[in-house]
Amino acid sequence: MSVTVFNPRINNDAAVAKTTAAAPAVTALKEPSSAQSPVHSTPPKKVFVTTQGCQMNVYDSGKMLDVLGDSHGMEVTHDIDEADVLLMNTCSIREKAQEKVFSELGRWRKLKEKRPDLVIGVGGCVASQEGDNIQKRAPYVDMVFGPQTLHRLPELYDQSNEQRDVSPKNRIGTIDVSFPSIEKFDFLPEPRVEGYKAFVSIMEGCSKYCSFCVVPYTRGEELSRPLDDVLAEIDSLAAQGIREINLLGQNVNGYRGEKDDGSVCRFAELLHYVSHVDGVERIRYTTSHPLEFTDDIIDAYAQLPELVSHLHLPVQSGSNAILAAMKRNHTIDVYINQINKLKAIRPDIHLSSDFIIGFPGETDEHFQETLNLAKALNFDHSYSFIYSKRPGTPAAELPDDVSFTTKKARLAEFQKVIIDSTLAKTHEMIGTTTRVLVEQIANRHPDCLIGTADNTRTVMFPYDEEQMNELLGKIVSVRVTDFVSPHMVKGELIEVLA
Repeated sequence: MSVTVFNPRINNDAAVAKTTAAAPAVTALKEPSSAQSPVHSTPPKKVFVTTQGCQMNVYDSGKMLDVLGDSHGMEVTHDIDEADVLLMNTCSIREKAQEKVFSELGRWRKLKEKRPDLVIGVGGCVASQEGDNIQKRAPYVDMVFGPQTLHRLPELYDQSNEQRDVSPKNRIGTIDVSFPSIEKFDFLPEPRVEGYKAFVSIMEGCSKYCSFCVVPYTRGEELSRPLDDVLAEIDSLAAQGIREINLLGQNVNGYRGEKDDGSVCRFAELLHYVSHVDGVERIRYTTSHPLEFTDDIIDAYAQLPELVSHLHLPVQSGSNAILAAMKRNHTIDVYINQINKLKAIRPDIHLSSDFIIGFPGETDEHFQETLNLAKALNFDHSYSFIYSKRPGTPAAELPDDVSFTTKKARLAEFQKVIIDSTLAKTHEMIGTTTRVLVEQIANRHPDCLIGTADNTRTVMFPYDEEQMNELLGKIVSVRVTDFVSPHMVKGELIEVLA
């Protein structure tokens, strides 16, 4: 099934004008101005952020820095010893995530004992899951906030300062792990640009309720950002030099954003809108769900050259019985059919996926089905893990008679299949040409520039010094000549494409 898509630059000028106008002036992290500030002005506070987990968390961490920079003029530091504010953006996907958080907080406690004015904040999914238990176990933590309330960090920071002289026993915790719809995007400052690629979150939460997954309980139900808001952010990023946009969501292809006329924009239509933003040359997205990978999205690969020839589509298992226990609500036949349709359109498509090994009840036969799927579809790479029991999820109550030793052996065998496939695909690139977004000078090879190919490989090639400014941020064609590592090749520049 196809959708009718209007070119937002030709047929929908009024909507685009409104979208572009909605983007305010760019606001970067504030820096003190020597021309305006007194000689003895207070130096800006410095904030250090450590990030666990997925690309959504990477995106959120950037926004944490943005809001504190915009509200309090804070500067980013990568040196924890010089930081005035320490923020931990947590992930609860893996087992014992909470204990890892408290272990790191134990190290931060020693820093706070030396510097009592140090402000410590815990955000992300563990914060959402644990709530005030974090401050009960670690009373030296000043702020606890969830993924949906990071925009309230300035307020939480001010509240924590008001409690500075109150003893931990009597301190009123500054905690906000609520789910206030999708309002955080209305309060975030303009994105900061670093390099030529950027993430754009288009939705929050997930409503699929897979039996193993904690995301619906820590990030809430699916909520999509309005179309105009998404396009305004992308317009702003493109105007600042971004060439590649990576659309983010826990179930990104389930996007259902409201248009200004009240109708709904589905994900395939959004891809068309983004492809018409001036300056955007490449589009990626993650993470998808097979239930939402519809024919109109597949058709977009025939219509939009900006869509890279790489798809990350998590399947989790090659066994229908295990998929049913996981409550994935799709079968392997459906998944394979989707991939075959896509390969008919894009024969060069590179496919990656997620796999959970050792799910409760997984037999040798079930595992063999997963191995067979990996071999049949020849995955480019994958994220594969031993099943982790997450408190509060239905799968946590399932009987698990698979020993940890067996799970480890299965994971090693599975990952060997994927590694062999990755190596083979990288070697197959030798002698071919590939499209590369040029990003920077190679750290260890200053006579070379490096960038990213459509298939996520890092590509390195020599350049003439006078070419550097001409090439940075451009899409170029490179002929691959040498294998460097499983995820890196070397080549020679052919031509500038865009």
